[in-house]
Amino acid sequence: MIATLRTVFMGTLFASLAAGCGSSVVLDPPTIPKPLMTTIPLSVGLRMPENFESFVHEEEVLGREQWTIDLGRSNAVFFAQLFGYMFETVTVVSEADDPSIMPFDALIEPSIDEFEFSVPNQTKTNDFAVWIRYRIKVYDRDGKLVVNWPVSAYGKSQTTVMGGKDALQRAAILAMRDAAALMIIKFDEPTLISSISSDPTSTAVPVEEGGEATAQATTLGGDNDE
Repeated sequence: MIATLRTVFMGTLFASLAAGCGSSVVLDPPTIPKPLMTTIPLSVGLRMPENFESFVHEEEVLGREQWTIDLGRSNAVFFAQLFGYMFETVTVVSEADDPSIMPFDALIEPSIDEFEFSVPNQTKTNDFAVWIRYRIKVYDRDGKLVVNWPVSAYGKSQTTVMGGKDALQRAAILAMRDAAALMIIKFDEPTLISSISSDPTSTAVPVEEGGEATAQATTLGGDNDE
């Protein structure tokens, strides 16, 4: 009887440990300093899909540890701040709103194509790393899609600097800042969006699929940890 009870107890204990073997990371909305740039004199609408505003990534690492990374509203708040710096006027609209009846020069819709991360056990280093592939769509005054721009971003942080959850959170924030840096520096090249302000009849030229680019977060004062 004692042996049976011990077996049952140990089985319950290991099951409890296995069930608790996981980590959950929730991002608070990060901020970026106001960049030194000339504001684009456009009034734009910013439409963020529901899964962009409440993005959650779940993954089992190496078959034994479950990670949940909840970006929550961090993307929505972050991109609203970013485009608020970049354009003269930014109005956040919902998916239910009809932008064709609103006085916008253009409508911007960001989304997430992919989210990946690595932990030290995978890479045999002290690094947590995050890769985010955003997609930026720009619509003209008539609601026509004129730009479909993939943007890849990367962030890295070390466990020697902070704990695992905090390190992964920082890596995600650095990846978001990386994407912001690219858009601040390069946004007008693939989108030609500033031409709308000088010629009301012009529209941007769509970029081809795969026209992907990356930037360094250092331009926003957020270095990846070395």
